[in-house]
Amino acid sequence: MKKSPLFVLFFFLLFSGRISAQISVIGELSQDKESKPGEKYQGMIVVKNDTNEPQEAKVYQTDYTFHFSGTNNYGEPGSNTRSNARWVTFSPSFLTIPPQGMMAVNFVVNTPSDPQKKMVGTYWSMLMIEGIPKGSAESSLPPKDNKAQMGIMQTIRYGVQVATRIAGTGTRNVKFLDVKLVSQEKQKRVLQVDIENSGDIGMRPETYVELFDEKGMTKGKFPGTKFRMYPGTSVRQVIDLSGVPPGTYKAMVVVDAGGDDVFGAQYTVKF
Repeated sequence: MKKSPLFVLFFFLLFSGRISAQISVIGELSQDKESKPGEKYQGMIVVKNDTNEPQEAKVYQTDYTFHFSGTNNYGEPGSNTRSNARWVTFSPSFLTIPPQGMMAVNFVVNTPSDPQKKMVGTYWSMLMIEGIPKGSAESSLPPKDNKAQMGIMQTIRYGVQVATRIAGTGTRNVKFLDVKLVSQEKQKRVLQVDIENSGDIGMRPETYVELFDEKGMTKGKFPGTKFRMYPGTSVRQVIDLSGVPPGTYKAMVVVDAGGDDVFGAQYTVKF
């Protein structure tokens, strides 16, 4: 073995009224495609109105990176060195969806071909689908209640990840940043593993811990979560070991990205 993250965001705005846009995105919140330089490909995002009255939404781009600490960064489109935001065009940018209806946002990715710039691995960005509250400055629809009130309005936005892998390029690799045993509430004991994608290719690997006792006998495999990981991003795996009897163990942490791309690191844990 070699050694070596669906996204929905809720935010709150101070505004008149307490009405929230009721929309949803149908299907996967990530769209991955392999492409060669100079190629073009298309995709579609389906947005549904979950209510019995018209709803509005806007569509816009951001970059997207994340860190094992829980930090997410939605930067200006094209600000990340691995952003494909400038390759992506989309339409429409504003939706008025009929009651219980659906509308499509179509996008095109034009993979650039530049002999002076060698592109390797995965490039990605976000298309944001954000509901527009009725009666807000952006809305063309009147509020349900004409009475103006100050209050908290909830707006929902969905981030659809659009990732392009340059065909036949890049390698997969991971870096184990930190591993420690953590006690949580109700006597829960977890192994906390921070992992970075140090390669060129986006992946969604299977991660698990296999424990061995002092006699070398396996005590079982304990699964983590299949997080999506882009190059330069990192995630925190929290693996439950509460059912393991007290003792000293060798912990083999395995990140399996498929095929020959399996990475591991060994640690000693005692509880």
